[in-house]
Amino acid sequence: MTRVVGVRFKTAGKVYYFDPGDFDLTVGMKVIVETARGIEIGEVIVRPKEVPDEDIAQPLKKVLRIATPEDLELQKENASKGKDAFRVCQERIASHELPMKLIDVEYTFDKSKVIFYFTAEKRVDFRNLVKDLAQRFRSRIELRQIGVRDEAKTLGGYGICGRPLCCATWITDFDPVSIRHAKEQNLSLNPSKISGVCGRLKCCLRFEADTYREIKNELPKVGDIVTTKKGKGKVVDVLIMRESVLVQLPDSGERIEVTAKELKRSGKQRVGA
Repeated sequence: MTRVVGVRFKTAGKVYYFDPGDFDLTVGMKVIVETARGIEIGEVIVRPKEVPDEDIAQPLKKVLRIATPEDLELQKENASKGKDAFRVCQERIASHELPMKLIDVEYTFDKSKVIFYFTAEKRVDFRNLVKDLAQRFRSRIELRQIGVRDEAKTLGGYGICGRPLCCATWITDFDPVSIRHAKEQNLSLNPSKISGVCGRLKCCLRFEADTYREIKNELPKVGDIVTTKKGKGKVVDVLIMRESVLVQLPDSGERIEVTAKELKRSGKQRVGA
């Protein structure tokens, strides 16, 4: 078993694991760690725990120290420098007439590198831009192209539901989303209704899929004959969000809504098709 601590560097970002050493770490603490990008400051998200050795990618880097007030002040200073660098980079992009959109700028904690995140519809020759930026900031420069989903995650915003974007608040990884998920949930296939602010299919179609599938399995299908308190009838619609079905009675033609619980209490959910 190996003792590890989970650290995150961005809101809703991935959790990376480090060797906590002898530090007494609790959730919410800021710590200084060594990463592939250099020295970074992050927040403890998962308190120290024991995990099987095979679940850990070795070698495991150590937590260097608990962040000091000076470290936190340096973090704020880097964020301020990032805003200035953003403005300068935008000016350089315009002067070089490059077809790219700058999204974010980030200084590594030790100021050894400045990372510029951008989106573009195709490959961009930004070699002259890198030279300009390196001369201006006297530091290592990295330009990293990201996708539209990462852009939404970085910039944040509100979805059609009126709530903050899931990707910017709690989703750490983008799972594949397909039109099949919309079909399974009986949603309109109108792109404007099933697409997020990023223009891609909504992430909620994927993480809600299992719940919809579970509810759907509890309900009869359209065309099934079921027993209700008013007698037998045919299912003409499945209302997944309400966990019920719409049943048409053969004699009167009346349509009644019947929940999954009511069907179960009848003792016979499906009589036949």
